[in-house]
Amino acid sequence: MALLIMIFRKMMQNKWLVCSLFLGISISVALVSSMPIYSQAVLTRMLVKDLERLQGDTGQYPGALYGHMFYSDEKPEQIRSKFQRMDDYIRGEGAAGFGLPVLELNNELYALSLKMKRADDPNPLSESNMQRVTIKSYQNLEKHVELKDGRLPSPLPVDGVYEVMVTERALNHFKTVLNTEFSLEDEKLDRPVKLKVVGVFRKAAENDVYFRYGNLSDMSNSFMLPYESAKELLLEQQSLPIGGTGWHLVMDYSKMELDSIARFQSSFNAIKLELNKKVYLYQMGLESRALSTLSQYTERAEQLQTLMWALNIPLLIMLAFYMFMVANLITERQKTEIAVLRSRGAARWQIIASYFVEGVLLCGMAFAAGPFLGSVLTNVLGASSGFLEFVQRVRLPVRITEEAWEYAAITAGACLLIMMIPVIAATRISIVGHKQQLARLLKTPLWHKLFLDGIALGLSLYGLYNFRKRQADLQALGLGADDLSIDPLQFVIPALFIMGGGLLLLRLYPWLLRLVYWIGRKWWPPSLYATLIQVGRSSSQYQFLMIFLVMTIATGVFSASAARTINENTEDRISYAAGADIILDVSWVNDAPPPMMPGSAPPSVKPVTSTGKVNYLEPPFEPFRKLPGVESAAKVFVQPKADFFAGNESGSAVLMGIDTDEFGKTAWFRDGLLDHHFYDYLNLLAADTKGVLISRSLAEQKGLKAGDAIWVGWAEVTQQPFTVYGIIDYFPTFNPNPPTAGGGSSAPMLIVGHLSRIQLQLAIEPYKVWLKLEDGASVQELYDGIAESGQAVIKVANTRDSLVRAKNDPFLLALNGVLTLGFVLSIIVSFIGFLLYWVLSLKGRMLQNGILRAIGLSLKSLIGMLAAEQLLTSGVAVAIGIGVGHTASRLFVPSFQIAFNPSSLVPPFIVQFQAGDMLRIYTLTGFMLVAGLAILGFMLSRLRIHQALKLGED
Repeated sequence: MALLIMIFRKMMQNKWLVCSLFLGISISVALVSSMPIYSQAVLTRMLVKDLERLQGDTGQYPGALYGHMFYSDEKPEQIRSKFQRMDDYIRGEGAAGFGLPVLELNNELYALSLKMKRADDPNPLSESNMQRVTIKSYQNLEKHVELKDGRLPSPLPVDGVYEVMVTERALNHFKTVLNTEFSLEDEKLDRPVKLKVVGVFRKAAENDVYFRYGNLSDMSNSFMLPYESAKELLLEQQSLPIGGTGWHLVMDYSKMELDSIARFQSSFNAIKLELNKKVYLYQMGLESRALSTLSQYTERAEQLQTLMWALNIPLLIMLAFYMFMVANLITERQKTEIAVLRSRGAARWQIIASYFVEGVLLCGMAFAAGPFLGSVLTNVLGASSGFLEFVQRVRLPVRITEEAWEYAAITAGACLLIMMIPVIAATRISIVGHKQQLARLLKTPLWHKLFLDGIALGLSLYGLYNFRKRQADLQALGLGADDLSIDPLQFVIPALFIMGGGLLLLRLYPWLLRLVYWIGRKWWPPSLYATLIQVGRSSSQYQFLMIFLVMTIATGVFSASAARTINENTEDRISYAAGADIILDVSWVNDAPPPMMPGSAPPSVKPVTSTGKVNYLEPPFEPFRKLPGVESAAKVFVQPKADFFAGNESGSAVLMGIDTDEFGKTAWFRDGLLDHHFYDYLNLLAADTKGVLISRSLAEQKGLKAGDAIWVGWAEVTQQPFTVYGIIDYFPTFNPNPPTAGGGSSAPMLIVGHLSRIQLQLAIEPYKVWLKLEDGASVQELYDGIAESGQAVIKVANTRDSLVRAKNDPFLLALNGVLTLGFVLSIIVSFIGFLLYWVLSLKGRMLQNGILRAIGLSLKSLIGMLAAEQLLTSGVAVAIGIGVGHTASRLFVPSFQIAFNPSSLVPPFIVQFQAGDMLRIYTLTGFMLVAGLAILGFMLSRLRIHQALKLGED
């Protein structure tokens, strides 16, 4: 108890330092524990969204599971036994194993395909009056349908006749009407079975998850028996030959989380194994639409977790520096006390134990609060859409997992070790050694003695060399890489460079300071002279603070550049590949013969036109310009397999036909991709309708140059002459890179000409409509306008949707969120550490400042000395951080292009610096310095000379 009281008293004596240390520990624990929380939350949301998208694309519910068993040569009792055992298993252990709410669980029974004829047909069954039908039954079907005509069938036979209902398509298929009786007369039957169609049904709700197929296609050639009748005929009496049984299990996939994936897969495999036990492998089946989507997420979760560790490593290193700095400050203030205790006979382990208990208390509280703070940080991560940019999004499904507590415990233990390092070092020094250290202000820091700057720089440059070599190999061999498969070392290596570069410059800084002192030693005013001496003789005291600031600012600059570069290049790739905001495919009236029905014989006379090609009628274009929200519209004709002939060379290229003025106003194109502005090439082309632009790949492969003639056409279209007016490297939608894994495939080639001349001299064929939308225009209003215009639009490609989908990618969310959160936290911690250091430094020099005031130095001069000292330490550290951060960005951010598929890396990857990002960084750091100086100036203004001198006497 006495030890605890002593520890609490000691903590209260240094309450501000202890609170600062606790803050650093809490942030570290929260940050690390947020990694699994964020991974779980963002992938859970993306999983649900992917499953929703899958449902929209296929029209089938992803949370559904369908299992079925076929039967052959089994005895009736064996069939009943197998069905009952499997039914009990799926309804019990099988459904419960998924851990998801069950929306529907129904049986399906169906017979083998049987022959039938109308009951009132007196003729025996033959090919002329015979029809084939499948008798099916779905449990609880009547609860999910509505009658379009007739009535629901009776669950029991009426006068020996079983009543059925059908869909409208089935009614047409069997060419019948309601209340018609049919007789099943098949060699598989012991006796005829009579059926009567009494009702026509349709789905009661369009999006009812009960139905396995959204369009009832599995019922279009079937009679639907009530489940009670089907069970009697197929399972009990077995009057009809049973074909199989099925189970349709529908679960609420919106409640699925990341850790549900393994459970879903294991339950699926368990049901499949159970089915396989009941029947042979070829007699069973189990399917789930969600499996293909779910199988990707285990690997994605591991990749995202690795990425988050890599992103957070620079911040964790900075936090480790912060905690070590604060722990060292606490220890420095108590070194005299420690030395006295050692001289009075206290054992080292006793002193270490007291600090260990203090550390356990702080780390224990941080461990208890860390995961909850981590969940708060996760919500911040989910709201980030770019570096230091936040948007209103639906909150992530945050849940504190067991893994988060494990991470928190490990981090708290690591923080405890960092706290104990300066304590263990301090207990090795006696009272005499402590006094000797106080007298030696000039001492070489440990990292300089160990040459950590050179080691860190060497490792980072070696990593940079490996990245560039790997990138060159990928491009040379035409190999592919998964988009956004970022190597964790891409963030670790720059952190080493930042640390090494900062340490190296700080090693050189004292020499620069001496040079400045020597140059102006005859002219410096007393205040600046004293400041230069103070900083020069005590440079080791400022090392921790300066390293801290260097890493913070440099990491912020690098983070801003990395996030901005990846975001901008991702958006550029999508916009370039699309070409415009909206791309429309429009149906054109033509004289092409209708497509043949499957199984039909080809026509005896082949329809041809005089030219042997299809003729098209161009639809009106003006309505597209008048659609709501449209700023400009352009016609873009693309013939992917155009033939060309130039000199002695020929080949195949992509032919693009445009109207230069409309195209320039509508298309998206990044500046700097061509030797001249994009508009200059369009203006050059506009001068002559015979002119064309060709890609550099075509010019180099075929030896063409400006002024050469080139003949262009395509299948069924006679080639016509054009003149090369310019050579371009890039053009909207054109990818000049050879396909990946092509094994020496030649690069694609492009020819751009006037649409008017192509239509006049070659052929009029369908073109795409490109639309550029006004800022803030509603896409929904555009869709409504298209529907009202009556234009036969058959396909719409929305680039904005693709951009939104890219921004919601969990890897980009993590990248933007972690970099933003890391920088904000580092600025907060830096401000606290910066202010804490200078407040303690000022208090430690109270006697010195009091003497300076007593001998006549004005308060203004004293504040000037403090400002100069801050400028020579904190200001220089900020400048070094900015310089190192920019250098790291220039060197290492280009290596991020290795994360993208080389064939899709169009336009080329460039490092992006945005003035707004830099302004935010400079504003935050400037505020930190100015606010710190203001607080220190206020403290100096409150200094009383007699108190300082009295303190010196004490």
